[in-house]
Amino acid sequence: MLIETKVHEDEAARKGAKPQADKRWHAVSITAPPTACDAARACKGKRFLSREAPLLPLPECSAARCECKYRHYADRRAGPRRGDDRGVPKARVDTNRRGARGRRAVDLENPK
Repeated sequence: MLIETKVHEDEAARKGAKPQADKRWHAVSITAPPTACDAARACKGKRFLSREAPLLPLPECSAARCECKYRHYADRRAGPRRGDDRGVPKARVDTNRRGARGRRAVDLENPK
């Protein structure tokens, strides 16, 4: 099956198609109008994996006509996660901190 997947990816690349995102992490959030019910407002800013997202209208919805919608994302994560993605420089180590010899037989036979 892996070979079949690779073949399809290669064909898509040759045709100039965009590679599809990994659907395991496809996510949605619920967008609600200002007049939305309390249940929809409670979901504001939350991303759900699409397979775990609550169905619309929400069971607790008190609106006569629910106008909530899903907003789709390629990933559940929002924003950068690592310091260097946020502009924070990495701590840099310029020296080799390994002071002791290695534990391999070659290291023990040939002392420094």
